[in-house]
Amino acid sequence: MCGICCIVTLCSQHAIHDFFNEDILCCLRRRGPDSSQQLIKTVSDLSYECLFSGHVLHLRGLMTPQPLEDANNNVFLWNGEIFNGVHVGDLENDTAVMFHRLALCSSEADILSLFSSLRGPWSFIYYQASRHSLWFGRDYFGRRSLLWQSNNEVGGAFCLTSVGVYSEPGKQWQEVPASGIFKIDLKACATTKSLSLMLFPWKHSCTEKAVEEIFIEVLDQVSKDLPNHVPLMMNESKLCLRAPVIPLNKTIAEVSGECPGTNINNVTHMVSVETLQRFLAEECKKTTVHQFIDVLNEAVKRRVLSLFRDEDQKTRLVPSTSNTKAHIAVLFSGGIDSMVIAALADKHVPVGEPIDLLNVAFLIKEQAKQKRTSKEHANQEVQLDLLCPQESCKDLDAKTVAHLSCFAVPDRITGRAGLKELEAINPSRTWNFVEINVTRDELKKMRQQRIKHLIYPLDTVLDDSIGCAIWFASRGEGFINNQGELKPYKSPAKVVLTGIGADEQLAGYSRHRVCFKKYGLEGLNKELEMELDRISSRNLGRDDRIIGDHGKEARFPFLDEDVISFLNSLPISEKADLTLPRGIGEKLILRLAAKELGLTASTILPKRAVQFGSRIAKLESNSEKASDTCSRLKLLSVDE
Repeated sequence: MCGICCIVTLCSQHAIHDFFNEDILCCLRRRGPDSSQQLIKTVSDLSYECLFSGHVLHLRGLMTPQPLEDANNNVFLWNGEIFNGVHVGDLENDTAVMFHRLALCSSEADILSLFSSLRGPWSFIYYQASRHSLWFGRDYFGRRSLLWQSNNEVGGAFCLTSVGVYSEPGKQWQEVPASGIFKIDLKACATTKSLSLMLFPWKHSCTEKAVEEIFIEVLDQVSKDLPNHVPLMMNESKLCLRAPVIPLNKTIAEVSGECPGTNINNVTHMVSVETLQRFLAEECKKTTVHQFIDVLNEAVKRRVLSLFRDEDQKTRLVPSTSNTKAHIAVLFSGGIDSMVIAALADKHVPVGEPIDLLNVAFLIKEQAKQKRTSKEHANQEVQLDLLCPQESCKDLDAKTVAHLSCFAVPDRITGRAGLKELEAINPSRTWNFVEINVTRDELKKMRQQRIKHLIYPLDTVLDDSIGCAIWFASRGEGFINNQGELKPYKSPAKVVLTGIGADEQLAGYSRHRVCFKKYGLEGLNKELEMELDRISSRNLGRDDRIIGDHGKEARFPFLDEDVISFLNSLPISEKADLTLPRGIGEKLILRLAAKELGLTASTILPKRAVQFGSRIAKLESNSEKASDTCSRLKLLSVDE
């Protein structure tokens, strides 16, 4: 993973460094701590200048500093992972492979064909010297961040960067839409002294829509986020990229004559692991579940093995646990998504290598603790026993136990229970359950110093809650319980697996139940189609910036192209059944897969969003709505 940045000026009146913000440079270096370089291209006869800044987190093959430049003056910046589509050898670096392939492209169609073939997350910037062209874009789902900014008042400067900083009005950054690949004709722009963009949009190969219709839709959508002085045009050849996944199957099977949701109350008693077993007794259902396990297993395998490991671990089949470190971490709540990812990662992470389970909790308010009824207090004692079982807590002093109870949030409880399930599946694996405990004061401090700049340009209450929770979790600083002793621990893992994408595809959110009750399966299909269409702008750019800030790379197994195509091929009835209660009906196919993988109680845990499970949402105003603009993310935030 990398931090990439490019600044283009069409006027020689300003030095290009005038536009390179030192704060942005600092953010980019945090993303790519292993190498930082800059390169300036000046084309004096055309009066344009380009600054390229590359910051590398070394993960695969030989260390390859960026930006790359070849003998023909082409320049390449790459923030991505090639998991399939283009061959990358075990000892090769995918940045170098991509640059070599781009150099062989002789036409626009060749470049589009290359990017259409890629499988994996990416954003890139490519300067094609012979044609004075600047290409850039994000993958189909926007799994890697890329922001742009254009200011017409300062000599036509145009900026692209993986991460920005909170800006004053008039200089806002926007996320580059994951609508296709963009191209700037620098020669033409230098001549007119004005910027214009050309777009090559994504298109499903089997879509019935005409190319012209796709162009109109995408142009309208993308132009909304562009300043008025930056025109957007479609390429004259009407070339498109091939979408890497198949369209959603909207077939609605005739299962019963009941109206949506009518039998929910009648099957409340069915929320049990035995219910899942009854589903698996159907041979057809079991076959589909195993196909899903196979494709998701491959997605996880690619993401835990496409990683440089220490030389001594390559030559040792069974490394001793005393001197091995974790290379893979999982954002871990103990919920169904993270449990399945952890269980599959266990199948492929080398024997003897620990896996870090990153579990975040925010300090429970004292006043809330004091208001507990006797029943709630009894429940808390049960939860504390789950949080810190007697056999592992017998040596802890009272102060430490009390400290633990302050962080006994729902995700800590289910995380502890999930740890026991994973230990039962593979007791020989070292599972580092990292308890990441965050106080209100630390939350305020780090939000102002770091997190608000990473969430930006998003700005809602929901972005704040999720962004802060993920930042602290992925930082990986906390404690692990080692034979009854809490020891400080910082996760060294450079790869962080996250379960995002499961809820969006498998009807995991409460809004999906509301939609199903109102509009039935047809309405639910439309909602799920919209979920993936907007995931780039709602979630993925933000999460990439947040996790990347720690010099770590986010990897999303549920958003693997093969996984999405498999799930898109199934009718909705094969993936979820919202006539069944919470804990069973949503993400049904994933729960069945978990059961087949040997998981137990976690298979029937209802969905709980991270902002509620970690209790960060309880720290702020209860009157806030998730979609409200968050005052805490403003330049001068208002602290309560």
